[in-house]
Amino acid sequence: MADEKSRLVYSTDKVVPRNDKPAVKSSKESSHPSQQRIYVRLDRKGRGGKSVTLIEGLQMSVKDREALLRQLKARLGTGGSIKNDLLEIQGDQRDAVFALLQEMGYKPKRSGG
Repeated sequence: MADEKSRLVYSTDKVVPRNDKPAVKSSKESSHPSQQRIYVRLDRKGRGGKSVTLIEGLQMSVKDREALLRQLKARLGTGGSIKNDLLEIQGDQRDAVFALLQEMGYKPKRSGG
């Protein structure tokens, strides 16, 4: 009746060719640190008045992101987490995070006030 690259559409027995999309390189894959646009900013909204330093724009795998967060937390002596591809570091750590990222080869930019 039909070949492997087609599928049945509705109940009309009409065969429509399947459009297989080629694999696209994921933006989550790691690229060289100096080629990434990383923004460091402070956020207080929805946190009960507590400050959190956000790091956004990291283009790396989840495993690498977790390793970077672990390293930053250890060097800063503070807590943190990953939420929606953002790294959150507890407290106003903008200057320290900025310096550490530069030391690691990233080119961070300050965002916000």
